[in-house]
Amino acid sequence: MSDPRTTNADLVELSVPASSAYLAVLRTTSAGLGARLGLTLDDIEDLRIAVDEACAMLLPVAQPGANLQCRFELHDDVLEVLVSVAATHTTLPGPDSFAWTVLSALAGDVRSSVRDGRVAITLRKKRG
Repeated sequence: MSDPRTTNADLVELSVPASSAYLAVLRTTSAGLGARLGLTLDDIEDLRIAVDEACAMLLPVAQPGANLQCRFELHDDVLEVLVSVAATHTTLPGPDSFAWTVLSALAGDVRSSVRDGRVAITLRKKRG
């Protein structure tokens, strides 16, 4: 992920309880930032679904009482979304899984990482 302090990026960070009840907040933020980037309505909907799917992959591994951290970096032609959670274990569906295939089709570039007890999924949605 690039450093927004050294690039022309707007940064939005949200922290919500790791519960499906709060995913609407992240979906709505995704849609608003996608619109700001100038994505088409179809691409905005794909982004909303991708963020929801990434969160759904993280919720089962979240530590009790943990928060989902969501970081949105808005660049000139791409929105990068990093969703992470403190995890009880670090096993996510693999790149050959149906969930990963759906995520990649919706978001384009998708990566996962594990660092300091946190599991993260990064999505990059490009304009045009």
